[in-house]
Amino acid sequence: MKACRGIQHRVMILDSTLREGEQTAGVAFRIDEKVEIARKLDEVGVKMIEAGDPNVSQDVREAVKRIANDGLKAEVLAHCRAIIEDIDTAISCDIPRVAIFLGTSDTHLTYKLRRDGKKAIEMAVKAIEHARSSGLKVRFTAEDATRTDYGFLVQICRAAVEAGADRISVPDTVGVTTPELIRDLFRNLKREVRAEFDAHCHNDMGLALANTLAALESGATVAHVTVNGLGERAGITSLSELAVALKMRYGVETVKLAELPAVSLLVEKYSGLALSANAPIVGDNAFSHKAGVHTAGVLANPRTYEGFPPELVGRHREIIISKYAGTHAVRARLERLGISLSDDQILSVVEKIKERTEVGSFRDPDLIELAEKSTGLNFSAQIPQYTEALVFVKCESNVHTSSIARKIRVMRGVNRVYEISGDYDVELSLTASTTPELNDCLERIRTIDGVVSTNTRLVLKKFENKEGSGGV
Repeated sequence: MKACRGIQHRVMILDSTLREGEQTAGVAFRIDEKVEIARKLDEVGVKMIEAGDPNVSQDVREAVKRIANDGLKAEVLAHCRAIIEDIDTAISCDIPRVAIFLGTSDTHLTYKLRRDGKKAIEMAVKAIEHARSSGLKVRFTAEDATRTDYGFLVQICRAAVEAGADRISVPDTVGVTTPELIRDLFRNLKREVRAEFDAHCHNDMGLALANTLAALESGATVAHVTVNGLGERAGITSLSELAVALKMRYGVETVKLAELPAVSLLVEKYSGLALSANAPIVGDNAFSHKAGVHTAGVLANPRTYEGFPPELVGRHREIIISKYAGTHAVRARLERLGISLSDDQILSVVEKIKERTEVGSFRDPDLIELAEKSTGLNFSAQIPQYTEALVFVKCESNVHTSSIARKIRVMRGVNRVYEISGDYDVELSLTASTTPELNDCLERIRTIDGVVSTNTRLVLKKFENKEGSGGV
């Protein structure tokens, strides 16, 4: 594997899930949820937490203050405009650092601030000096930096440092730069401005992670992320993706990688946004292998089709049994269930699987049933224990049932979802290996906006269609 450009300095992670992440369309965290997320981020090892802009609303102000006084190891920041009144509000929240932002591109100066460059610098300096006189550490953010005239960017960053800012954030606010361009920008700024630099990269063109890594290669010491890549429009760099890339490609340790699935699930639950199954690192399919060649290779040596072991991030690999599966995968799955078959019997099972072209994947009970049909033997006693439930969901009358059904459909453990008539609007079946896992899935369903109530019934016994037309 070709080595990456080096990162010789310490890298710190700043998580902005509570600020940038809450700016995601449809996301609104409750105060207690924000505190819980902040505690989990602190436990994971995030060094800086951007708790929000306390000038947005009373609930954001209260959340920022509670998080700032929660005794976390991470440094807690408040985000605000370069306005004295905004900074005074941040000061009242007991935070140790304020992140003051000001648009610096011609577009922002002309159409948002309606100020020229000189007035913008005066505005930034006045705000920074006020924060510093109140004992706060200051990070200055040159909003839309990657579209800012370079000469002016250097000028305002120098003025910010002279006024007392010790960190400069360089955001790719609309996600339009490239790794090569951002690498040059950070390298040049490091030479001309005596400060520590943050990278804040948006994902509008799918380059957020690559741009963040390029910035870190060129001297940035803090990388901004959100859990699950939440944020305005297409979001920003994902915590899990960056942390694993830094570990695997640069040997840089940042957070506890094995805890990434837990924090991802927590934010998925409170944001109400279901994570895509094919999301890197924390998605359901991240370590799933389906094609016959792939499964045979992984069973022989996981490195054939895995760039890093799933155990590194608290996951495990999954061999998917479907029409793409070969004898190696089917034999391995059955042996894991304690069932040993001859070569001819395995071939018979594989043939029956390939006949069921409409089935996306076969669960363990389904595979055992096929083994029984192929051999005439009874393996039912070897079916693994799990809990299956039918859940009925009642929705608010003013929401689209289909939107709630789609959110439920991609949740871990959910097998099927139906829109139904009657007293309830949605019915689903879900499978869990433990009762706590079942409860967690139910809790995630109940927190979806628009869900009024649920009614859960445990499955005691199942009767499959003997013709094979249902139940798989």
